[in-house]
Amino acid sequence: MNPFQQQAAIPGVAKIIAVGSGKGGVGKSTVSVNLAVALRDRGLKVGLLDADIYGPSLPRMLGALNQRPEVGENQKIQPISRYGIKTMSLGYLVDENQAAVWRGPMLFKAMDQFFRDVEWGELDYLVIDLPPGTGDVGLTMAQKVPVHGALLVCTPQNVALADAKKAIDMFERTNVPLMGVVENMAYLNGPGGEKIQLFPRGELDGFLDVKKIPKLAQIPFYPEIGLSSEAGVPVSESHSGDEQAEVFNQLAARVVAATQI
Repeated sequence: MNPFQQQAAIPGVAKIIAVGSGKGGVGKSTVSVNLAVALRDRGLKVGLLDADIYGPSLPRMLGALNQRPEVGENQKIQPISRYGIKTMSLGYLVDENQAAVWRGPMLFKAMDQFFRDVEWGELDYLVIDLPPGTGDVGLTMAQKVPVHGALLVCTPQNVALADAKKAIDMFERTNVPLMGVVENMAYLNGPGGEKIQLFPRGELDGFLDVKKIPKLAQIPFYPEIGLSSEAGVPVSESHSGDEQAEVFNQLAARVVAATQI
């Protein structure tokens, strides 16, 4: 039996967007959070699922470390609402310092519960923040639910591109449509207006050209992004209307355009 024939839509969820990366530390969760806020700003109903079981970061980035979800009368888990977005994370269920020492079957069960046992309600978009790499969680997602598009977050240097290629291969093998790549921390705006390269420029642009994969956004290194995340307020919320938020607004517009049927 084809494992992808087991896919079943989440009731009430119109479109699912996955945000992945080949390696950690490239800003995948930052992109996920701010994309969700930017989609909300377009008048859309948005959910955000932290699928990084081993390293959930969304509760801290959303300022919700001490919140615990309740179980409704229908035995469904009620998502935590932050900034008008319905969110769920293993980080809401376990202490931040507690490790999830789980093997594959436990991951499969956790993901299925996030999909089926959470009261997501009516959503235009559910954004799934995947863990880095090409492991069990991404495969489980592709088998369990229809994903309408994926974003890959990558930094400019070749060491990041090498891992990004593996993630792209995973999406291709699991029949998840790749909408494009987000280049994060692309450069730092210098005091004189010059662009300072924080990482050596690799072969990302050439690779994308050959593969005909669009670059959906090029995000500079904004110190405000990290500061806002540490404060538990996404930069798209704290700097709404500023250039730091505008790059995510443009990304949201491209995601909506790419997922129209």
